[in-house]
Amino acid sequence: MEKQIVSKSKVISFAGAFIAFLIGSGFATGQEVLQYFTSYGYFGMAGVLVVYLLFLYVGINFITVGQEQNFPKGSDIFRYYCGKSLGTFFDYFSIIFIYMSFVVMIAGAGATINQQYGFNLSVGGILMGILAAGTVIFGLGKIVDVIGKIGPIIVVMSIFLGMASIFKNPEGLAQANNIIPKLNLMKASSNWFFAAGSYVGFCMLWLASFMASMGATANSKAEAKLGAIYGATGFSLAVLIVALGLMANIEQVAGTMIPSLYLASNIHPVLSTIFSIIIVAGIYTTAVPLLWSVSSRFLNEKTIKFKVLTMVLSTIGVFVGLKIPFNKLVNIVYVINGYVGILLLVLMFVKTLKTQNFSVKTKSSTLKIDSEI
Repeated sequence: MEKQIVSKSKVISFAGAFIAFLIGSGFATGQEVLQYFTSYGYFGMAGVLVVYLLFLYVGINFITVGQEQNFPKGSDIFRYYCGKSLGTFFDYFSIIFIYMSFVVMIAGAGATINQQYGFNLSVGGILMGILAAGTVIFGLGKIVDVIGKIGPIIVVMSIFLGMASIFKNPEGLAQANNIIPKLNLMKASSNWFFAAGSYVGFCMLWLASFMASMGATANSKAEAKLGAIYGATGFSLAVLIVALGLMANIEQVAGTMIPSLYLASNIHPVLSTIFSIIIVAGIYTTAVPLLWSVSSRFLNEKTIKFKVLTMVLSTIGVFVGLKIPFNKLVNIVYVINGYVGILLLVLMFVKTLKTQNFSVKTKSSTLKIDSEI
């Protein structure tokens, strides 16, 4: 058997890009974690485990299929799993959702700068729009290089913040399960299990084409697979610890737009300032590939038209993102699209089963022929 090439630096880059792509305004601000996990109490922590297992499955599938098939466009992965008709639907639907998610990033940036520094919402939103558009123009290779390095740093900072919040108020964590039902918390679904499924669903619509394109640059299937495994593990661990940190301070963060900033300021005012920068960096790492995914779907990224389209999309995103409250955008955009993503997950399971059955039958036929010979 031929030995597969595995570059440690590339594995880390893939894992970092996986993490950084998911750590957008929703996660970094704490609003996403609050609505999808913390609001369900201890059952929400079971939801994190479900999310981790599903992330392992979809992450490994997306990146290894991208490595094997080397699609002309990353969005071709939808037709691979769903067939021509449904694949085309998911292709266009995902682009619409991805662009809507970019709008959420803009709103998150505006809300973060507003809560921490008191500036008008437009300051953070416009700044993020300019940064995202400027980076996208450099191309996907540059994007992976940049966000692959920022992602792990954000995870470490988020884990530190969550752990510090737990240790600072362990009594709050013990009492949270009794307090949460009395609070009017915005939730992603009627129960924790559906919320977990919806969470993976909307993340899949983000990840599919991006991970497939990234997988095409891998030296081997083993290298791609390790990147996805480390990425899913690091991100899920960060989600768990941040969710517990929010639980420990649930009464205080319940009414805030940016829960993570409250946790940081509760530890030390200086940390709040530092973490506001971390949040903006987290939003940036997700906004960039989201915007790239939309522009590259229609035009070659090396053309002038691609650059013009990117700037136009960024401008429209800034305008819309600053008109709707951030927490409402998270609840509406992510939840609705999450359930559409669940359909993609089901179709992936079906494709995997069919592929495995075909592989088993092929091997059986080969063995039978060999034995006859």
